[in-house]
Amino acid sequence: MSQEFTHFDASGQAHMVDVAAKAETHRVARATGRIVMQPTTLQKIMAGDHKKGDVLGIARIAAIQASKRTGELIPLCHPIPLTRVAVEFDIDEVASAVHCEVTAETVGRTGVEMEALTACGMALLTIYDMCKAVDRGMCIEGIMLLEKRGGKSGDWCVERN
Repeated sequence: MSQEFTHFDASGQAHMVDVAAKAETHRVARATGRIVMQPTTLQKIMAGDHKKGDVLGIARIAAIQASKRTGELIPLCHPIPLTRVAVEFDIDEVASAVHCEVTAETVGRTGVEMEALTACGMALLTIYDMCKAVDRGMCIEGIMLLEKRGGKSGDWCVERN
């Protein structure tokens, strides 16, 4: 990994990284996070009888939309053509939480880490928004990159203990 921040030029000014010389390669990134809530809130999500509709279905669509708009949301992030975005949810009744994992893919000159992370965060924020009327104490936590593949810097995977 680089020892320097790439979004600053020689004089310390912020700039968009020039990716013109990079080769187009297949790039993949996976991100994860979770939202912890009261058990009754989780039961409403699982039952699918929330008055606003299918909470996880709507959160999935929000995640995909957010991934496509990452370049508009993060100032120095390149807008990139995504080839695939997959959003998976896992219910953890013991922890009273919904885990989210997003996989984003492209064939391009720059990675999709920010798209995967943005999508994961937006999915969890959407769950919060849809359920806040019954549980304002929900906590979004652990949003992180799990893995990235492709590109000049090669593959990377988080080391879990």
